[in-house]
Amino acid sequence: MRIVVHGQQAFGKAVLEALLARGDEVVAVYVAPEKEGQKADPLKEAALAAGLEVRQPSSYKDEQVAEEFRALKPDLQVMAFVTLFVPSGFLNIPTHGSIQYHPSLLPAYRGASAINWPIIKGETQTGLSIFWPDDGLDTGDVLLQKTTPIGPKDTLGSVYFDRLFPMGVEAMLEAVDLVKAGKAPKIKQDEALATYEGLCRAANAKIDWGKPWEQIDRLIRGCNPAPGAWTTLNGKTVKILDATPMPAKTPKEIGGKLGEIVAVEEDGFQVVCADGRMKVTRVQPEGEAKAPAGDFAKAEGMTPKSARFE
Repeated sequence: MRIVVHGQQAFGKAVLEALLARGDEVVAVYVAPEKEGQKADPLKEAALAAGLEVRQPSSYKDEQVAEEFRALKPDLQVMAFVTLFVPSGFLNIPTHGSIQYHPSLLPAYRGASAINWPIIKGETQTGLSIFWPDDGLDTGDVLLQKTTPIGPKDTLGSVYFDRLFPMGVEAMLEAVDLVKAGKAPKIKQDEALATYEGLCRAANAKIDWGKPWEQIDRLIRGCNPAPGAWTTLNGKTVKILDATPMPAKTPKEIGGKLGEIVAVEEDGFQVVCADGRMKVTRVQPEGEAKAPAGDFAKAEGMTPKSARFE
């Protein structure tokens, strides 16, 4: 089967290398074009190292681009982390069409921040889908899905890098095998269950210390490492990367104003929220590197009730 890999970054590279390692016939690789001054994409580098042809069109609506793709006589297009819009006319050129990876259990959490939002919203499970893309945003028929739990300490980073990334590579190989065997299903998505979430940006990631600890905890974990939940101290932005909830059982265990730093320890500091405190252990001050919260507290000369996050 003549396969074209289409994608970018580490996930695209991993999918390409997995296909090549088991002897699949990859005839070309499509990668998003780099911006001026940007270093080569990891997928592009891996493709060139393997002696494969690399193409980087800026648009897939150009008929010349479609003709060049058609000339490859592809049987299947494997899409691993594709950010440019690809119209159905291009998707349907391969004999068996195109399959794509998405890091959620479609039709839930369509969109580009499909890993952040389930954590932020308190879901206990997420997963991935390999689907047949169409002209909609993550709306095509589903080929297969895999699930994974979201634990109380999981972050965006742990869910993706530890599970959805390696699971996704294996799922792509499984999907390719199903297509080869003529057994790949096309399961319609239930639009009644569909949800769409926009990009999780910095504007979504501001911590409101007036919220319950559970909501703040999920926001911090769902934004770690990106975009990074943040707050301000003396007019400067501070990203809160790691923190442990400290639910209050009595009013005394809150013991301060919302956002106030009420305890400073070697490994961090405690901040008051609506129903308890958050023990902050890792931060990134504005314009600086990530650092242990205890070191940040020392550098700022923090003492209990001497400072308050806004």
